[in-house]
Amino acid sequence: MKTIVCQEPGHLVMKEVSRPALKPGEALVRIRRVGMCGTDLHAFRGVQPYFTYPRILGHEISGEIADLGQGVSGFKSGDPVVIIPYVECGKCIACRHGKTNCCVHLNLFGVQWDGGMQEYLSVPVDHLIKTQGLSFDQMVMVECLGIGAHAVRRSQLKLGDFTLVIGAGPIGLSVIQFAKEAGARVIALDVLESRLEFCRRHFKPDHVVDGRRDPMKEIESITGGDYPTVVFDATGNAKSMMNAFNFIAHGGKLILVSLVKENITFYDPDFHRRETTLLSSRNATRQDMEHVIRSIETGKVDASSLITHRAKIDEVISVFESWLKPETGVVKAVMEI
Repeated sequence: MKTIVCQEPGHLVMKEVSRPALKPGEALVRIRRVGMCGTDLHAFRGVQPYFTYPRILGHEISGEIADLGQGVSGFKSGDPVVIIPYVECGKCIACRHGKTNCCVHLNLFGVQWDGGMQEYLSVPVDHLIKTQGLSFDQMVMVECLGIGAHAVRRSQLKLGDFTLVIGAGPIGLSVIQFAKEAGARVIALDVLESRLEFCRRHFKPDHVVDGRRDPMKEIESITGGDYPTVVFDATGNAKSMMNAFNFIAHGGKLILVSLVKENITFYDPDFHRRETTLLSSRNATRQDMEHVIRSIETGKVDASSLITHRAKIDEVISVFESWLKPETGVVKAVMEI
């Protein structure tokens, strides 16, 4: 079968390998779609934490059951499935408290384990979600949308809250959708007009703010001087993450959804004066991904509109580098098999 391997930063190669062997309790999944995430792009650039080379990238994966290992029930050949890509130990303190998304010994397909940029993948069946009536395009977006769903759930967002989402990339757009679903008044902020226009056209936030044009003054005006009670940063940019502290209302929260390989600092007197709550948000849980699927099924969340670029497995290596460039207009790129 065909695989695409990131041998080292900046270097993808196509390889032919045998199909993976099945262990008891596993399913062989025929991969149909793989979404390209910031994790994959950062790994290609060589700036992704928790990463080793060589590695088959890809953890946003949809497919169908091709074969089943011993002892598997509840699935059959041909079932469409979404892969939960976070494989937890089930024993550590995080797992014992139900926080499998931040397991001490977490293995993530495409990061610690080889991922979806191949034709077949063996997966523990307890990390598969069977779907009905969704397209492979919708299914491949479930994990990405799950990041936003988890961040919003973690924020305990309330109906009517003024909410600022900084960064209108795929993760920011997923946060926007679930913040709107929760009944928040959503402000989207980015420094790229193309991203803001895409956000405005497809996901209709209540307000759109250009980060190049005195965003503090505009957000102050929108909120009547109160500022947002909940702020999400989904930029993957350390400077933006640190600047986000300036937008928070007194008594408000900041949720850092994106991850950077840098130190984040803030001015402590302002942090204490506002009694700010600072949260990180990592990955998602089965609960979040099942919530995403229900929201897609009921039309509350739009999955497939996020996809702007796609390529077949034989074309990916030639176009992958272009997907890193903002001028190409990429929001979400998908590999098709």
